Amino acid sequence: MATVVKPEADFRQRALPRTMQAAVYRGKDDVQMETVPVPEVGAGELLVRIHTCGICGTDLKKISTGSHSAPRIFGHEMAGEVVALGAGVKNFAIRDRVMVFHHIPCGECYYCRKKVFAQCPVYKKVGATAGFEPSGGGFAEYIRVMEWIVQKGVVRIPDGVSYEQASFIEPVNTCMKAIEQLRLEPDETVLVVGQGPIGIMLALLARRTGATVVTSDLYPQRLKISESFGLARTVHAGQADPAARVRELTDGRGADAVILATAGNSLIKPAMEATRPGGRIMLFAQTQRSEVAIDPAAVCMDEKTLMGSYSASVDLQEENVKQVFSGEIDFTRLISHRFPLAEAVEALRLASHPAPDTMKIVIQPGMEWEKN
Repeated sequence: MATVVKPEADFRQRALPRTMQAAVYRGKDDVQMETVPVPEVGAGELLVRIHTCGICGTDLKKISTGSHSAPRIFGHEMAGEVVALGAGVKNFAIRDRVMVFHHIPCGECYYCRKKVFAQCPVYKKVGATAGFEPSGGGFAEYIRVMEWIVQKGVVRIPDGVSYEQASFIEPVNTCMKAIEQLRLEPDETVLVVGQGPIGIMLALLARRTGATVVTSDLYPQRLKISESFGLARTVHAGQADPAARVRELTDGRGADAVILATAGNSLIKPAMEATRPGGRIMLFAQTQRSEVAIDPAAVCMDEKTLMGSYSASVDLQEENVKQVFSGEIDFTRLISHRFPLAEAVEALRLASHPAPDTMKIVIQPGMEWEKN
């Protein structure tokens, strides 16, 4: 079979197909399985065959709102195998098992100097693609990884660590960033609202600080999963008031910190009310712009701090990778559904309309190539 590697790329690659399968976004609520060209790689780049890609809430938001131009191939929680090396690539080899960050900041601009990496213009440029406008590309068989990502955003997976576990590195980093910003202390109590996979990750990382963690959700099925990770202080929000439970644990003060791990602006006001004077409220899932009424006196007179955290931090990458690879937390236990790439549209549909016990959904092109 002919390769699709540009002339300036090295010949060090497996024989590659010309085409591949991909879940292509064609507009609002429109994703279709299509045959597309395998991406070409140039100097300094990698071609990675995707084994596992998690479905992220931001993927679903882009698809459901039609916020991005089409066509695109989304998916960014990616792990796979290197199958082609561009000219000059020396730090990786064919068959290396890797995970890929789709964003890496420049490290030099104003925002990078201020450690607000998600606002860096280079960070905002996606450096991995399965074709079309770069958008991650993990919902496809192969991705092209661009040079600046190869240099700082590709992580080799050690033996004994599964592709599934490695695919959690990027989302765990985003959660770790939020916990870092909260600066939790061992004598503090934190309420995590929402116990989907992200909420559970946030709660587990908050617990590592020594803080007392209380979790809440409307679905008892999710709280049961949360409890299976040792998060014993749970509140069924459909039957009890999480704020009242937190006040019981804190001599009536309220939570030192509240993390909103579920979308919905209606929860911001209750989160602020559940927070003690001088406490912090972390907005983690509020990614759609809108106007929300808040009590300004709660910020001014009660000295409550309203915070936000978005995307990953390169400063936490080393710690984040060690944490996931250590196996201290088996994040694969959060996976409730595994779909082959051929069923990616159904996977995205389920992720958009989850059942109460639906947790992490992953798309696995590797289901097919592992058989061969």
